Amino acid sequence: MDSPIKLDLKEVKHSLQKAIFDCSCRGLLNSAKWLSEMNFCLKQTEVKGYVPDAPVVPPEEYDSYLVAKNYFDLKEYDRCAFYTEKCVSPCGKFLNLYSKYLSLEKKKIDNLTELFCGPDSHHVVELQKLCTELRTGHVRGELDAYCLYLYGITLKRLDLLDLARGVLAEAITQEPLHWGAWLELATLVTDRAKLKSLVLPSHWMKNFFLGHAYLEQQLNDEALKIFESMQNAGFSESTYLLAQIAIAHHNKREVNEAIEVFKKLRQVDPFRLDNMDTLSNLLYVREMKVDLAFLAHKASEIDKYRVETCCVIGNYYSLRAEHQKAVLYFQRALRLNPQYLAAWTLIGHEYMEMKNTNAAIQSYRQAIEVNRRDYRAWYGLGQTYEILKMPYYCLYYYKQAHLLRPNDSRMLVALGETYEKLDQIREAVKCFYKARSVGDVEGTAILKLAKLFDRLLDQEQAAKAFSEYVMENDTPQTADTKMDLSVAYKYLANFHFKKKQLDAAYTYAQKCLNFEETKEEGKTLLKSIAQLRGQEEDRKMQTEEGTDTSF
Repeated sequence: MDSPIKLDLKEVKHSLQKAIFDCSCRGLLNSAKWLSEMNFCLKQTEVKGYVPDAPVVPPEEYDSYLVAKNYFDLKEYDRCAFYTEKCVSPCGKFLNLYSKYLSLEKKKIDNLTELFCGPDSHHVVELQKLCTELRTGHVRGELDAYCLYLYGITLKRLDLLDLARGVLAEAITQEPLHWGAWLELATLVTDRAKLKSLVLPSHWMKNFFLGHAYLEQQLNDEALKIFESMQNAGFSESTYLLAQIAIAHHNKREVNEAIEVFKKLRQVDPFRLDNMDTLSNLLYVREMKVDLAFLAHKASEIDKYRVETCCVIGNYYSLRAEHQKAVLYFQRALRLNPQYLAAWTLIGHEYMEMKNTNAAIQSYRQAIEVNRRDYRAWYGLGQTYEILKMPYYCLYYYKQAHLLRPNDSRMLVALGETYEKLDQIREAVKCFYKARSVGDVEGTAILKLAKLFDRLLDQEQAAKAFSEYVMENDTPQTADTKMDLSVAYKYLANFHFKKKQLDAAYTYAQKCLNFEETKEEGKTLLKSIAQLRGQEEDRKMQTEEGTDTSF
């Protein structure tokens, strides 16, 4: 992304309007919404409004299409499928197959008695039938870009991921403007190698896809470069790009920057609910109760039955330590959309707070099933098994989290602690060193290093690490910090005393007097230092007297 992106905005806007028409006719509402927002941010670019060259469907299908599309819009999917059964036009055929698919998905949710129940065998059988019908059409070369997209997501739901990846890439090549196909493909691109292996069209939409994929893979700086380039290329007023930039800052743990971008986004688009769940996570981390309460109230006013609203309200109750209420709202979000990743992870956190480890494990596993790149779910599983005192399980899950977030010090510290429990001290040292080098968020790695060096009897390194720790934490903030500081001061006082470095030993022994745990030892050390200094003074005087006698 070193060279700037150059776009013919009139051509871009014309293609956007065509794609909006095509997606709207087929009931692909989320893609049509995204494309419409992109079109709106180019409102300064004047083009003649898009008029289709030919009717959506031939005259003999038009009456069936009209009634079926209205049934579709009212979510009467079975009726829509019935009235489009004999349609052969690309649009009519897609509406028939897509309504069958959505009917299956709707019934799956409606019949969901428990969030943690296994796969519905009837649902799987019906999905396989639909997949077979689409496969036959694919073999015959009868599927257009939109039917290929449907074939791809059906394969994905049946866990035929490699096939799904290829079919979705084929759909995108045929119709690069269908944003939904790009999004589905992004969920199947789990690493950079898979991303590079994709054969994709050289289209300006590819930049939006790469930015989204980089965000998913935590390559946030690369994503930010793309988003800024697209803003400079003409999409400066895009609310989508603004939201993605905020998410990139969120991923980089730049909380204040992310909150500021979200504030700007809400000023531009005050009734937007997309990505407000991410903003609620940021407000939760900062413990901004008033702001989170206002966001929850506003989201509820806009649409209380959106998954993002349920998530915002759940976070609000979680911050108030009302974990049971928080669980209820996250469960409501999952009933609205079982594929909603954020809720699975957050409900796991709530169960952890409630000490319900079995439910937490199930929640985190569901989150991973939806998206294997959710590092928070892997990390949560590691923490759960840590509570259950199962360190080998911990090690596996923390390693998975670390692979997804290689420069996150929390993952490295968790890994180091687990290695320490397994007596793999050298590996633990490596983890704590790496946590220190990438910027230790919680500031605990250096203390853990000091204690490990003490265990390894490497007194020089232990003293060096303890010295760094006390320099960075000279003013204790919590009871734990006080305890750790007292241990560090005691160690350093004894270390320097043994090396006869009495000034340093005296300084640290004095510090020991400030803590109940080390006060007595500090007094004892100060007496010993005073005695040693007295002995040194006596020896010095004797040496001077001896020198005088020799003269």
